[in-house]
Amino acid sequence: MANVVKKHSISSELAQKMVDAAVAKAREIGVTENVAILDDGGNLKAFSRMDGAPILSIEMAQNKAYTALFGVSTQDFFNFIQGDPSLLAGIPTLARVAAWGGGFPIKVNGENCRGDRVERGAHGAERRRLRKSSPGARTRGGAERVIRARP
Repeated sequence: MANVVKKHSISSELAQKMVDAAVAKAREIGVTENVAILDDGGNLKAFSRMDGAPILSIEMAQNKAYTALFGVSTQDFFNFIQGDPSLLAGIPTLARVAAWGGGFPIKVNGENCRGDRVERGAHGAERRRLRKSSPGARTRGGAERVIRARP
C-alpha cells in the first residue's frame, strides 16, 4: 500500500529486558542509574530509577532518550552541534532535547527503531566501563555505543 509506512519498534518485553540489563550492569560496577526506553513517538516504553539515583536525572534520562530519536548518540549529536554557534545556541532551547552524552539509539537488524536506552548517573571511568560492557552493544569508533536489539 502506498499510503502505509512500515516502521520498526521494540516490544515492551524487550524494552524491559534492556532496562533490567542496564540496571544489572550498573549494580555490578557500583553506580546508580535512571534508565529510560522510549518508543518511536518519544513515549516512555520502560523505565527504572534505581535506589539512590538522582530524582532530577529522571527527566534528564528521558530527554536523552528523546534526543536519540535523531538516530545518533547524544554525544555524537553534541559533537555535531558544537562547531556551529547557531545550533549550539538554539538546540538547548528545544524542549526535551539533551546535548550531552548518555543517550543511545536502538537498532534492530541494522535499522533504527527510534527507541533508546539511557544510562544516567555514572561518570568518567565508570561510564566508560558501563558502555564497554553493555550487553548487545557494538563499538562505533570508540565513541558512544549503539544498542542492537534482537527481536
